[in-house]
Amino acid sequence: MHHTKSCNDTKTKRNQHHSPFFNFLDEVVKDAFYGNSGVGLTKSPRANVLETDDSFRIELATPGLSKKDFHLNVEKNKLTIKVEKETTKTDGETYRRKEFDYHKFSKSFTLSNKIEQTGIKASYKNGVLLVTLPKKEEAKEQPARTIDIS
Repeated sequence: MHHTKSCNDTKTKRNQHHSPFFNFLDEVVKDAFYGNSGVGLTKSPRANVLETDDSFRIELATPGLSKKDFHLNVEKNKLTIKVEKETTKTDGETYRRKEFDYHKFSKSFTLSNKIEQTGIKASYKNGVLLVTLPKKEEAKEQPARTIDIS
């Protein structure tokens, strides 16, 4: 009879031999790839960055906030998005697991020289912050053209 180890068997056996440091390191690595675990780190929402012909767009999933909670700033080619929201605790309620608590974070993006910084706009709808970063005219893709030889 052939026995195949399941992933769970291997993972359990591997974790039995890890020290607390390696368990912490595993959490940090998981955080880097799968989202914040909350192990000594500030939770920060994940971002999508999209490019169109005319602009870049940053999307941040930030449920439970309102537009007044955000503070956006551009300084020295860096866009910083900050949130500091007071949280209220309801008597008799205790979270057993909390994965999307974005009441305080700061996230920065280095802007390329292709961005027209004075045209940056932001909106907040359905729990998603959208930041539109328009491209400078010279950074936009130009249509193909024929060049005459003189």
